[in-house]
Amino acid sequence: MKHVNVALFVPHAGCPHQCSFCNQKTISGSIKPLTPEDVTAACDIAKNGGVTRETSEIAFFGGSFTAVDRDYMVSLLEAAKPYIDGGYFGGIRISTRPDAIDDERLEILKKYHVTSIELGAQSMDDSVLTINRRGHTAKDVENASRLIKSYGFSLGLQMMTGLMGDTDEKCIKTAERLIALSPDTVRIYPTIVLENTPLADCLRDGSYRAETLNEAVSLCARLLLMFRENNIKVIRLGLHSGGNVDEGYLAGAYHPAFRELCEGKIYLEKMLSELSKLPKDMPYVIEVPEKSIGKAKGQNKRNEKALLNNGFQCKIKGNEFLNDYDIKITEDI
Repeated sequence: MKHVNVALFVPHAGCPHQCSFCNQKTISGSIKPLTPEDVTAACDIAKNGGVTRETSEIAFFGGSFTAVDRDYMVSLLEAAKPYIDGGYFGGIRISTRPDAIDDERLEILKKYHVTSIELGAQSMDDSVLTINRRGHTAKDVENASRLIKSYGFSLGLQMMTGLMGDTDEKCIKTAERLIALSPDTVRIYPTIVLENTPLADCLRDGSYRAETLNEAVSLCARLLLMFRENNIKVIRLGLHSGGNVDEGYLAGAYHPAFRELCEGKIYLEKMLSELSKLPKDMPYVIEVPEKSIGKAKGQNKRNEKALLNNGFQCKIKGNEFLNDYDIKITEDI
């Protein structure tokens, strides 16, 4: 069954810095502070919609949850707690800053049934963190991650690509350092330039060049495989659509099906790599996982066209016994 989050956004609450890229009000579409009454209303709607403990959780996103005023944080958790106690949701997921984690905060989160904590690491390169005004270091990410895991919470880590001062090589090293922390989940976000952010000013004065969609797809396809090879689930790839993102968007790799583009890139590179070992003067059948036929063919059949442009006549078919990103090529007899 599909996992469901009751997503509750806390825009900019608790954030001690204005990061170069951040405009949470635009990303979430939220312009007013979240209240305990909002939490109750959202949970009631989800409860009446038939959520189950096994497939759903309450999620506080959008700000630095553990950096907000302590009484305010507790009031939101108090509003959510009855729905956990009542068995409607499996737990609470929160996102926060690496430098807003300590024993006291974790004890409070444990008391209120928080099960998963996501840290906005964004980069593990201190120079990139400084340029983008993050206000924490890579060491803070490492320390907070280890402390979170020691309390038994599920650890999620978030990284970004295309930040000011970043490179593909630095992103690969960031992924390697995140993998070393053994998170349960990861989110990967290409940088999007939004109005009313410091990064928008840098874009306009020429001191920042935004990552193109093709650049982000190529890099994120590599990152996706890296995490998969280390048994770390990537639960989000690309900024979600919705809120006011379309209205505030200026530049960057924003696409409503960004993950599908990345997965299509993985399949295309694997197919071309294997086909390069075979003669071009005969037709082939390429088998891919049944659920991934569309991804393997590519959006608007772009992968099929690329194979043809490279001199290969191929039919792409499904095979229910293949795992994600595996392919099997045979002659089309």
